[in-house]
Amino acid sequence: MCVFNKLAYLYYHKLKLILMFSKETYISRRNKLRNKQMSGILLFPGNKESACNYMANTYAFRQDSTFLYLFGLDEPDLIGIIDVDENKDYIFGNDLDIEDIIWSGPQPKLSDKSLEIGVLNTAPLSDLFVFLTEAIRKSRKVHFLSPYRTDNLILLESLLGIHHASIQKYASYQLTKALADMRSVKEECEIVEIEKMVDVAFEMHTEVMKRAKPGIYEKELTGIVEGIASSYGYGISFPVILSIHGETLHNHHHGNYLKNGDLLICDSGVESELHYASDITRTTPVGGKFSSQQKEIYEIVLKTNQQVIKDCKPGIPYLDVHLIAAKNIASGLKEIGLMKGSPDDAVKVGAHALFFPHGLGHMLGLDVHDMENFGEDLIGYDETIKRINQFGTAYLRLGKKLQAGYVFTDEPGIYFIPELIQKWKSEKKYADFIDYTKVEKYIGFGGIRIEDDLLITSEGCRLLGKPIPKTVDEVENTMK
Repeated sequence: MCVFNKLAYLYYHKLKLILMFSKETYISRRNKLRNKQMSGILLFPGNKESACNYMANTYAFRQDSTFLYLFGLDEPDLIGIIDVDENKDYIFGNDLDIEDIIWSGPQPKLSDKSLEIGVLNTAPLSDLFVFLTEAIRKSRKVHFLSPYRTDNLILLESLLGIHHASIQKYASYQLTKALADMRSVKEECEIVEIEKMVDVAFEMHTEVMKRAKPGIYEKELTGIVEGIASSYGYGISFPVILSIHGETLHNHHHGNYLKNGDLLICDSGVESELHYASDITRTTPVGGKFSSQQKEIYEIVLKTNQQVIKDCKPGIPYLDVHLIAAKNIASGLKEIGLMKGSPDDAVKVGAHALFFPHGLGHMLGLDVHDMENFGEDLIGYDETIKRINQFGTAYLRLGKKLQAGYVFTDEPGIYFIPELIQKWKSEKKYADFIDYTKVEKYIGFGGIRIEDDLLITSEGCRLLGKPIPKTVDEVENTMK
């Protein structure tokens, strides 16, 4: 069982409380990985700071998630080593010199910080090349993950003598698969962190509902969302999606002026001090009341979202849940005349994707799209469940069988994308299933998405965090 540990030290001449799990948590994780039938050395470069527009002005630092998972130290220029054969762990990094201290204030020595995560062996970064060269000379295998940052790709080239163009080919599948299996099943302390972030997201989304009135700009609401996260000392878990043009799935433009009758999508989440994420979407009628047309579409999405929670349980492929959700959407759209024919046949050929052109959800944890740097197919699929190569369903990030401890999103939606509607209509695509004459009347409608964060339990599925208003009555009453 993992518990919290608080490491306090002076930083910028103020007391800053650094929150980590207990050292037993990190020791246990490293030992579990050590026992995955690998030999040799497991190499984990942490992230560096990245320059924004000149070297001394950097983007907010974000540590590599796997480094955090195994070593917990949330600062740049550190490299972790797990020596499987010798049963030793190392942190390579440099202590601050006096020039660093002038700008950043005093900090504990690396050896002291490493003790907090159960690592007894530390050394300067300059010793790492010698350490790895000696290991390679003895024909010891060096396992590493595929780098997603250029600076770490170049670092691996310099340390291992592998040309940067070939680094990805030498990344260890065995190590990647072992970590994917471990990180997919969340520990109780991880679930607590995610649930705390959903509770903060409750405040963000209900505040947007209360303030979504005609006469303001989207950027004002975006600022409120980011400000709530910041007021807790947290960050946002991904760039905020907040727009009255919800038909654009990842719409990061916030310059529109809200008018009565607009539909406002807000897709946003919070990242904790330990970097665990929430990811929630709500759709709000600007002015406080859904029109009859909006309510009709909203109820289809809501019913689908709620059915997903009932359908999810251990052993059920999420691909099957996605296809059931797609059929529910097709059935609802048939009832109001936008689709026709058999919903089963419509989903089989992919006609539903005109309205639902994305996957039902993705893993959630230390990354908002958890572990996708390992490879989307490795995280979301396996030997028995393969991705369906069909427009819409092909974008499903999680398809494999659900297991107790999985945390993931449930985010069905219905969108009216003018360019896609016109393209399919001109091609007479799926005309047996889509009434384009009626669909065209919805151009300008926008989109509706409802997203929750779910946990698979031993018996079924649980909604994480404080329930955020999502029925028509709940949303409209919150807006009052």
